[in-house]
Amino acid sequence: MPDRLYFTENDDANRLIAEDPFALLVGFALDQQITVQQAFQGPLRIKQRLGTLDPKKLAQTDLEPAFREKPAVHRFPGTMAARVHDLAQYVTDEYGGDASRVWRDAKDGDDLKRRLAALPGFGDMKVRSMTAVLAKRFGVDVAREVAPNHPTLGDVDSAQSLLDYQAAKREYKRSKSAR
Repeated sequence: MPDRLYFTENDDANRLIAEDPFALLVGFALDQQITVQQAFQGPLRIKQRLGTLDPKKLAQTDLEPAFREKPAVHRFPGTMAARVHDLAQYVTDEYGGDASRVWRDAKDGDDLKRRLAALPGFGDMKVRSMTAVLAKRFGVDVAREVAPNHPTLGDVDSAQSLLDYQAAKREYKRSKSAR
């Protein structure tokens, strides 16, 4: 297990998303219409404001005030507070509050993909990126079966590689829109 993931400029946030499986899921849930850096800093902001990232506690908490506090956790605080609440409730109901069971209990790669896709806010792109992170950064065997071969967040292993990944992603999007 890595001691940090290099998805933000904040070392505390990078350590949290590497050490806490639910923080990693929250970062992925927030990774929508904001930068990767802001999305993955969100779990630390939530923890600092509420004192916990325990899914069982978050499932019983109104998260919106913490999301609206400046700096906001997300540019859509109401919607994303509800999404993280739903994620916490789902992890509590389906996995007893232990987010690592999403991948730890998966029978194979297809089961892992189904489990990830069932999480609130996880579409196909997030599932693919999450499997890559699990395979390449955490060494999760069942994730290796289904992780994509193209560059993803799973390839980010330093602050510079995050910048390189984002530049390549922007260029890819530009080339697709130019067609």
